[in-house]
Amino acid sequence: MRVYVPLTLPGLAEASKTGELGTGPLVAYAVTPALREWYLSDDIEELEYAALNRAALASLRLLAAEPGAVRRRVVVAVDVPDGAAVADPDRGLDPSALGEVRVAGGVALAKAAAVHVDAGDAEADVAAAAEALEAADGGDDDAQFVVDGAGDHELLWYATQEIPTLVGLGD
Repeated sequence: MRVYVPLTLPGLAEASKTGELGTGPLVAYAVTPALREWYLSDDIEELEYAALNRAALASLRLLAAEPGAVRRRVVVAVDVPDGAAVADPDRGLDPSALGEVRVAGGVALAKAAAVHVDAGDAEADVAAAAEALEAADGGDDDAQFVVDGAGDHELLWYATQEIPTLVGLGD
């Protein structure tokens, strides 16, 4: 099963150093039954793209809590065994939890299939979105517009061999 783990560049640097994406339970995003129902598509690529975007929003939340981090969203795509990622049935249709899964135990960075990171030209919009996130969560439509602006930037795809270069972006 492919899961998308939200991180920041400092989080990616830590994973690169330790070889682990986390000790678990790890929050990630995947194609869950609730995500399928919400997105109304049978196209697995579209569904995985939706899960990736949910992880990108979670990365933005991490950035909002980490003011010193470079303002680029980071998502690591990882393949885990079926059954290793489990959705919380009590939060299945909660809009804020769509696609959210918990992965028990740590996940080795070596299991990563790819890394997705914002381009440098997204930093200003991502910074503004991180600042506006709390107000958007409170129902402020103008703040939600700013948050959505970060989503207008596509995350770039990087091979796992490029992680050392990506980690350097956070220095």
